[in-house]
Amino acid sequence: MANKVMYGLKNVHYATVTVGTNTVTYGTPVAWPGAVNLALDAEGDTNDFYADNIKYFTAIANNGYSGDFESALVPESFRTDIMGETAGTGAKSGIYYEHADVQPKSFALLFEFDGDQNATRYVLYNCKMSRPSIESSTTEDSIEVQTVTGEVTAAPRAFDNIVKAVCASTAATAYGAWYTTVQV
Repeated sequence: MANKVMYGLKNVHYATVTVGTNTVTYGTPVAWPGAVNLALDAEGDTNDFYADNIKYFTAIANNGYSGDFESALVPESFRTDIMGETAGTGAKSGIYYEHADVQPKSFALLFEFDGDQNATRYVLYNCKMSRPSIESSTTEDSIEVQTVTGEVTAAPRAFDNIVKAVCASTAATAYGAWYTTVQV
């Protein structure tokens, strides 16, 4: 039976992307704990063509998605694997350095939303994320947890124009292996 509703973001993972000539390979998905909110808007223009004194044809471009991903923290592995931060060594062990001249790498974003029947699993294949905001405030009467938010864009892959995949059927072989390998 198909879901009637979806709710609850969970099981967020990312996977590194390696682009070759007409090929893309993905690393093993890495868990991103502490997901709070993922809000993505469809990107692309709608263009109308008029003929015979009517709207004759409408072309809709699919340029992927963009929006915000909010989480408790950004995992250290994501900061080094994707954002290009470097970890200090020796006396500087535990220090991570952000370099102004490094561009974030592409990654696949895997996640799921709960549903009334079963979870729906997603993968966005060609994502980039902006540097997350830094924010906190002085504690007063109670502790309010601060989250981090980064802008995520998910574009079509260059060689086949695929943006995402969705799986809601627990009977599908891919459903059970969703977080062990990126389903291509």
